Amino acid sequence: MIRAFRNTGRLIGIVRILARHDALFPLEAVPGLPALRWFGRLLGRIGRKRGRQQRPGLRLAAALQEMGPSFIKLGQTLATRSDLLGEDIAADLSTLQDRLPPFSSARARATIEAELERPLAELFASFDDRPVAAASISQVHFAETAEGEKVAVKVLRPGIEAAFARDLDLFDWIAETVERVQPQLRRLKPRAVVATFAATVRAEMDLRLEAAAAAELSDNFADYDGFRVPQVDWQRTARRVLTLERIDGIRIDNVAALKEAGHDTDQLLRQSAEVFFLQVFRDGFFHADMHPGNMFVDGDSVLRPVDFGIMGRLDVKTRYFLADMLLGFLNGDYRRVAEVHFQAGYVPADQSIDDFMQACRAIGQPILGRPVHEISVARLLAQLFQVTETFAMETQPQLLLLQKTMLVAEGVGRTLNPTLNMWELARPLIEDWMRAHRGPEARIRQAALDIGQVLERLPALLGQIERAADRLADPAGVKLHPDTAEALLRRRRNGAVALWPLWLALLLVSVAAVLY
Repeated sequence: MIRAFRNTGRLIGIVRILARHDALFPLEAVPGLPALRWFGRLLGRIGRKRGRQQRPGLRLAAALQEMGPSFIKLGQTLATRSDLLGEDIAADLSTLQDRLPPFSSARARATIEAELERPLAELFASFDDRPVAAASISQVHFAETAEGEKVAVKVLRPGIEAAFARDLDLFDWIAETVERVQPQLRRLKPRAVVATFAATVRAEMDLRLEAAAAAELSDNFADYDGFRVPQVDWQRTARRVLTLERIDGIRIDNVAALKEAGHDTDQLLRQSAEVFFLQVFRDGFFHADMHPGNMFVDGDSVLRPVDFGIMGRLDVKTRYFLADMLLGFLNGDYRRVAEVHFQAGYVPADQSIDDFMQACRAIGQPILGRPVHEISVARLLAQLFQVTETFAMETQPQLLLLQKTMLVAEGVGRTLNPTLNMWELARPLIEDWMRAHRGPEARIRQAALDIGQVLERLPALLGQIERAADRLADPAGVKLHPDTAEALLRRRRNGAVALWPLWLALLLVSVAAVLY
């Protein structure tokens, strides 16, 4: 009850800000809130800010910016939900900049000393009090170690954990209320989306996790010359402080400066496409905040990423689904696209596969019928998400994060060369990966692995059956008819013989897998 009163009060404050910016339209998407919408419209007649001529998405972005750090992050997350808000509003929300006024260098110094338990003078030979970047969760200062290493030091904002905890509780309460009041919206998994958002934010607020993410990404690309992750200074890293190797380079969207420095922008686009493919398909671990401000090009034309607070993971099955789906779309095989959705369980089995195939064609033909350099897989995914209601598809939060990352990656690609398409550049890699992981030989190897796992579990399963039979046949246990008890004991005695066809089949498949 206290939680409901507290969050209702905060919700009224949010409605007031939305009203001032003439951005109440998100409330129209949630039926069952007539009183809140009436209150919002009433407030909207009073004290409305200028800017009504702006597009709705820009007005909503301005309102979220005023609400503070958590809402800025939320808006960036909603930028992936064109299925909820429409493509135009989602595109406008993607322009939200996570920039806030910096906090004082004295507080930054105090945080560093408290976290690392040493005076700043012992940690750094020099420390620049002017932050080079200030965002909703942290800010960054340049420094130099006593060993002469140039580093970037990220420091969390004071009190940010408590502020986000209050807002995350509010978001979860709203999602819970929506699911309860409007059961038909449960398929969109509002609570799961909030939970994913909360997990991402909490990970960002433990800078040791960001350090670990940077180290993992670095290990994944240890043998790749065109992409290098800054090294972590673990001795100067803690929960609220992260110290990384400082990057010197040119932003990847500054095409004029890149060309002036002698870089081949077409080659940089090829590298970017290859790196994106390797992260998503090979590793299932990708940088999920790869806007142009987080990617630089050094003097050797090596891509240098920064800011590893938001990372995405995809399990093997999801990667297989993506590869099958993308190749199906790129080849115009809409039957295959529909089949992989049903096989993955993303579309319920009671839906019509033919109708879904027709919907996929309606999405793919206009996009893939364009000149190759204008094809946008991110836009294709966004439109695919928009048909979820018709076919009762459940939201897949991990794919929403990927779709957002794709959108940003495509934007960077068009900046480097608007006549080249990153997906066509990556297509040979996708096809090679598919042959290696989805071809006949790969399927046999996977079948052999699955069989091996079954064989490992089989003795334990047989033991459980035997123990269950003992309990059932025990006179002091469950009372059974004598004929039933005798039949169970007979099956137990003959179990090993009865299972010989299964053992033979497993042996034959295993031999076939080895021979192939």
